[in-house]
Amino acid sequence: MDAIDQRLITILRHDGRRSLSDLAVELGLTRATVRARLERLKKNDEIIGFTVILRSDAIDLPVRGIMMIEIGGHSADAVVKTLNGFSEVSAIHTTNGKWDLVVELGTSDLIAFDQVLRRIRLIAGITNSETSLLLATPRSVKARL
Repeated sequence: MDAIDQRLITILRHDGRRSLSDLAVELGLTRATVRARLERLKKNDEIIGFTVILRSDAIDLPVRGIMMIEIGGHSADAVVKTLNGFSEVSAIHTTNGKWDLVVELGTSDLIAFDQVLRRIRLIAGITNSETSLLLATPRSVKARL
């Protein structure tokens, strides 16, 4: 992947519906070249899909945080399965080091955030957790509003 491919991906991260013509103009390339680069990136699994970001994903959950979770024993699959049932959980990541999981959360207010933290801490198998509120997001690959 070269610098042009990286610029192309950056543009698409901000607006995945940009037309080939718009992409070509912004990159200073022909439409055929942009199309060929996109096809190559998809064929090589550099780009594996396109998605929709809902307005609610961006603004309806103003209180967001990251929760690091330590799991005891062999409970990881059960904990992940339970966390998948929480509507407040937007992503679950496995990791190494002290923490076994990193969970992204979002709620409408601090009271709801506190309530979901309490519910998560009660899940069988969770032995420890640490949570940080996300104050601002200066860079994201998600929608810019």
